[in-house]
Amino acid sequence: MKAIIVDDSRATRSVIRKTLLEEGFDVFEAGDGKQALEELKKTGPVDLALVDWNMPVMTGFELINELRANLDFNSMAIMMVTTETESSQVQRALEAGANEYVMKPFTPDVLREKLMLLGFARD
Repeated sequence: MKAIIVDDSRATRSVIRKTLLEEGFDVFEAGDGKQALEELKKTGPVDLALVDWNMPVMTGFELINELRANLDFNSMAIMMVTTETESSQVQRALEAGANEYVMKPFTPDVLREKLMLLGFARD
């Protein structure tokens, strides 16, 4: 399984990376949505994208819209991982094509629960 973590915080990427590696993922990273698109165009689609909302250059919301509009990436599972806690923001992300939503701060166990809901985590 392959995953890309898209977050402008290196610390957040590190925490997510550790959990994903423990779950058997090969992990790629990007610091913003534009960098993620460039990486995905090189590597091809991944099984899972974990995307922060608030990033410079291209936001996570913009990235989700780009991914869902591109047939090459449309089937990827997308988890929004963000500090955006307003129910209207959650709804916007899900309507744009996010499959799951995790609010920061989170624990590795919360991340694993969401991975299980998406069919990725081991029991």
